[in-house]
Amino acid sequence: MKKILTWGGLAFLVFFVAFRPDEASGVVSSLAGGILDAANGFAAFFTNLVT
Repeated sequence: MKKILTWGGLAFLVFFVAFRPDEASGVVSSLAGGILDAANGFAAFFTNLVT
């Protein structure tokens, strides 16, 4: 079952990038922005913890 879901997800990803590249880039940009915000939050927390 795990193998089927993995291959299905990969096929969906390829389809999404091939036929909707603008939307795919927007999704990746949003995810990257969220990860960056989280990293900045952790950095601020540890900076305040040390000082």
